[in-house]
Amino acid sequence: MAAIATVPNYTPSLWVRLCHAIPRLDLTLQTRNSVFTPDSWEYQQTLLVLSSFSAIALVLSLLVVLSFLIHYCCCRRGEGGRDAEEEEEDDDASGGHGYSGRKGQGICCVTWVSVTAVTLCCVAIGIGFYGNSEANDGMYQLTSSFLTANYTLASIDLLVSDTVAGLQQSVSGPLTSMEEVFGGHKPALVPTRSCRRLSERVVSLLSNLTLGRGLIPTADGFYRANGSESIVGALTPVPPSVAPTLSPSANSISAPFSPGWAANTLMVNEDYRWLSYVLLLLLDLVVCFFILLGLAKQARWLLILMTVLAWLALFLSWGSLGLETATVVALSDFCFDPNTFVLNSTHFNSRTSTEILDYYLTCDRKMSSPFQQILTQSQRALSSIHSHLSSLDRDALPRFPKAERSLREVQQILNATEGNFHQLVALLNCRGLNKDYVDSLKGLCYDGMEGLLFLSLYSFLSALAFTAILCSLPGAWRSFHSDSEEYEDSDSESEDPFTSHQARRQTSTGSQRGALPHFYSYQGAGWTPPFSSAPPLPTLPAC
Repeated sequence: MAAIATVPNYTPSLWVRLCHAIPRLDLTLQTRNSVFTPDSWEYQQTLLVLSSFSAIALVLSLLVVLSFLIHYCCCRRGEGGRDAEEEEEDDDASGGHGYSGRKGQGICCVTWVSVTAVTLCCVAIGIGFYGNSEANDGMYQLTSSFLTANYTLASIDLLVSDTVAGLQQSVSGPLTSMEEVFGGHKPALVPTRSCRRLSERVVSLLSNLTLGRGLIPTADGFYRANGSESIVGALTPVPPSVAPTLSPSANSISAPFSPGWAANTLMVNEDYRWLSYVLLLLLDLVVCFFILLGLAKQARWLLILMTVLAWLALFLSWGSLGLETATVVALSDFCFDPNTFVLNSTHFNSRTSTEILDYYLTCDRKMSSPFQQILTQSQRALSSIHSHLSSLDRDALPRFPKAERSLREVQQILNATEGNFHQLVALLNCRGLNKDYVDSLKGLCYDGMEGLLFLSLYSFLSALAFTAILCSLPGAWRSFHSDSEEYEDSDSESEDPFTSHQARRQTSTGSQRGALPHFYSYQGAGWTPPFSSAPPLPTLPAC
């Protein structure tokens, strides 16, 4: 926690601390620490164990759904004969239309369970859209900070290269000409040679100034790596707020870390991640919509199709929850102590010393710049060159007018060099790069962490909702009358017109005679009770 306190304007959020405090177990169920070491196999095991909980939840969901399927497929067959008479009575009481009694209550219960599960799924979809947007905002802030840092490093390399090139040009051109003009005049020749030595001194000092290899522009309008090492790609010279374009280079060498390369990689991966979640959310939304439509229309084929898609959505929900769990925990470990990982990682310190990284990561006022000595010596050398040129302008030009042109060129180069040097001093200050570092941490650990947590909640709720849907939908579409059954009933009635006519006649006769006990039977001439020796009832006149 001490390392985090040195980062200005950044403290780990409550969610980061809570997720970081989750106990860690490896595959052998031994306790491990929570230090972010992604290259360690032991740390990767802890993430696999945490992700396996979603696999266990998926197995439990499958068992629950399987138990309900067994109930509908097997148990309902045994109860079919026993409930046949009750279903016929329910149909007679309802006039042959709709549902009533126990069957109607069961269908109503199943339907409302499905509707409740679909409503929960819709709530989860809304949470998912919000979480996806928050995660995208965090990644956008992270990539923007990387691009700004890359722009700063490119500007530093550009200023250093321009300064070195200008001083080398002055040594090889105007100063050499001035030495030839002055010849054996020692009072003028000594300051000229001093300017040469000081210029070579500044070139040597600035050549040793390394801040991780940034990118410098080339003649064709692109950026290239400063020095013998090259970056994976080249960036077009655009403002930091605009996404750069990767341009393959012929002699590209894999670099340990470059803010520009990291920004491009993150943007591409974030686009695919965002699109994948949008498609998953749209799939869940379509499934929920057509489930409601199938329940309203009592379309069995539509509910069967949505049941298949609900299975797919269930697997995707639990799978995404496992990935999100591992990502959230790993991100919380990094955000809890980011400086320690950056300082100890070989991806960052392979080109830059730990002292330089610590200076820019903490930006403590009590710390002196690691470039302070180089900048001080270079400033003194440039001031001495300026003094020597002033003395030559004052004393030597009246006697050697041919050296005026070379002297003016050296002064012009010196003025440009001093201007570049002042800009270089400002860019090498820790405030600019440290601000980019803090902004990237805020985007990743605040918005990105919040977005991942909401996406995890979405995956969990949607998995529960689809589990309930898969448990209730089979009971729903099994209770619906299919079109084939209705067609067979109509065909059976049309094949025996006399039976149907007699049934209609009995129904009309019974309605005219009034309500008779159900144990009376109609036998030709009249209604007679079963198992009775009493004479039959008088025959009522026909209508």
